[in-house]
Amino acid sequence: MTSTPKPILDIANLCVSVRGEDGEREVVSDLSLTLARGETLCIAGASGSGKSMTALAIMQLLPKPAARISSGKVHLGDTDLTALDERRMRRIRGDRIAMIFQEPMTSLNPVLSIGRQLTESIEAHTSLSQSEARQRAIEALKAVRISEAESRLKQFPHELSGGMRQRVMIAMALALEPDVLIADEPTTALDVTVQGEVLELLRDLQRQRGTSVILITHDMGVVAEMADRVIIMRHGRMVEEGKTADIFARPQADYTRELLAAVPRIGSGVGRQQSRDAETAAPADVAEVKDLYVRFDLHGGFFGRVTRRVHAVEGVSFSIAPNETLALVGESGCGKSTTAKALAGLVPYSGDIAIGGRNLSGLGRDERKAVRRDVQMIFQDPYASLDPRMRVGDLVAEPLLIHGIASKEERHARVAALFERVGLSADQMELYPHEFSGGQRQRVCIARALALRPKLIIADESVSALDVSVQARVLDLLKELQREFGVAYLFISHDMAVVENISDRVAVMYLGQIVEMGTRDQVFSNPRHPYTRRLIEAVPVPDPGKRRSRFARLDQEIPSATRRIGEAPLKLALRDVGNGHLVAAEG
Repeated sequence: MTSTPKPILDIANLCVSVRGEDGEREVVSDLSLTLARGETLCIAGASGSGKSMTALAIMQLLPKPAARISSGKVHLGDTDLTALDERRMRRIRGDRIAMIFQEPMTSLNPVLSIGRQLTESIEAHTSLSQSEARQRAIEALKAVRISEAESRLKQFPHELSGGMRQRVMIAMALALEPDVLIADEPTTALDVTVQGEVLELLRDLQRQRGTSVILITHDMGVVAEMADRVIIMRHGRMVEEGKTADIFARPQADYTRELLAAVPRIGSGVGRQQSRDAETAAPADVAEVKDLYVRFDLHGGFFGRVTRRVHAVEGVSFSIAPNETLALVGESGCGKSTTAKALAGLVPYSGDIAIGGRNLSGLGRDERKAVRRDVQMIFQDPYASLDPRMRVGDLVAEPLLIHGIASKEERHARVAALFERVGLSADQMELYPHEFSGGQRQRVCIARALALRPKLIIADESVSALDVSVQARVLDLLKELQREFGVAYLFISHDMAVVENISDRVAVMYLGQIVEMGTRDQVFSNPRHPYTRRLIEAVPVPDPGKRRSRFARLDQEIPSATRRIGEAPLKLALRDVGNGHLVAAEG
C-alpha cells in the first residue's frame, strides 16, 4: 500500500482576529488546507474574503498588535511556524518560504538599488561573499527573463516598468529557491500580455525547481490557467474546495457559481446589441480628436539641456458620438492615459480637440471651464481620487459648488438622488471614503462624474482593480446610466474581455499611435494587426479544459517611445480594410 506523501505546508483550524473600535472580530475562521510538493493551490474570492490575511498569517507578517492568530497551527514541513519567535521566523522567511506582494512599487525600497535589495536577502541567508551574492542576483534576474540583468542591478525601482518591477519581486522571492512561494495577486495591476508572461514564468520556474505555489487571486481566468486545486473563500471562511476542473465544471456553492458567472469571456460580447446603431445617421460627435501629439522633454547633461523626448502620443485621431462607448486599449506606456488627460485638458498638447463642436484651442479660461463641465473622469484607484478628509456627499457635490450650480438644498437633493441612482443610500452621504468597500468607492466616483451631467465620461482603468463580481456590477451600472442619460464613454483598459463586454468601437494603441480601429465585432472577430491579435490571445481563458501550454509572447521587446533630439519617431499610417475598419501600416 502506497502512503500519501507528507504535505510541504499544513494549516489546521486557522483563525485570525483583528481588533477594532468595536472589539475583536475574526477575518479568517477555522481554515484548514494542505499544499503538496510541486502543487499550485489557488485561493480565490472577493476583497475582504480573508485571502491576503491567510497569506500574512502563514508568513507571520500580520500587522501587530491589531491582528493576531487567535487559534490554529501552520506547519512548514515539521516546523510549527506559529511557535517561532521573530528571530527564528526571519531565518525561514525568504529561505524556505517566500512571498510576492500585489504592488511591487510599495514592496520595493525606493531608495535602494535593485542590486542591493536582491543581494541583501541572499547575504542574510547564505554564507556567500558580496561578489558571489551579486552573481546569484544576476542569475535570478536572468531566470525571470530580464534583459541586461547586470545593468539592472544599478537601477532603482522607479526606473523600471510595472512588469519589470514584478519580475524583480519574483526574482527576489526565488533567489534562495524556497520550498513554498506565496503569490498575492501578482498580476492584478499588470497588462494582460505582461500578466501572461508572469504566469508563464511562474509555471516554468515551478517545473524547473519543484516549488509549491499558493496563488491568491480574484481572477477566475488566472485560476483556470494555473491551479491544480482551488479554495474559494468568502467572509473569512472556505466555502468550497476541489480540483480545478471539478470546481469549474460542477461548482457546488452558490457563491462559486456567482464568481464564475461574473467572469468576462472573450467571444461573449460579439454580436451583442450595441449602444447605438452604426447604420443610422449619427448626431454631431461629442468629442473629436485630430492629429493629437503629446511629447515630454527629458533633460540631461551638465547644463540640463533637453537631450531626449518621450513621444507619448503621436498623431492620434478619433471621434466619439453621443451614447457611444469607444474603448482605447493597449499595454502600459502606449499612451492611453496621456490621450485621456489631453482630452480632459490636463496636459499640454498639439493638435485639435473639440468638445461638443467647440475647439479647446484658443478658448479663454472661463470658456474652457464651461466646456470642462461636459467632460468628467473616473480614475483607476477610487481611494486615491477621493479626499479622505471629506465626507463623500461633499465630494460628489463639489463639482456643483465649483461651477455655481443650484442652491445648497438643491445640491443636497441632487447628490442624494445620484447616490440612490448608483446603488448607494442617501444615508451614506455622511460617511468618509475609508468606510466604503472598493466597489462602493468606485460608485461614489461614478456619482461624482455624473453630477454635472456631462456629455463625455473618461473611464481610465476604472474597473481593473475591482473583484470580478463587483466589476460586473459596475459595468452593468455604466451601461444602464448610458441608456438613461445618453452619456458617451471613452473607456480605457488593458483587459480585452472587459472591453468586448462594454464597447461599441475599439481603438488599439501601440507606441503612442492607433494601430487598429473598428467596431467591436470587427476588431474581436477579425483582428487584422499582429499586436491586436497578441492582446486578445493573452487573455486568460476561464476554462481549465482550454489551458494553454504557452502564453502569447512578442518575438522581440516593444521598442521605447523615447527618442533622442533629431531622431525620427516610428511613423504608422492607418488604412481602411473595409467598412471603416482601420489598420496601421508603416508609412
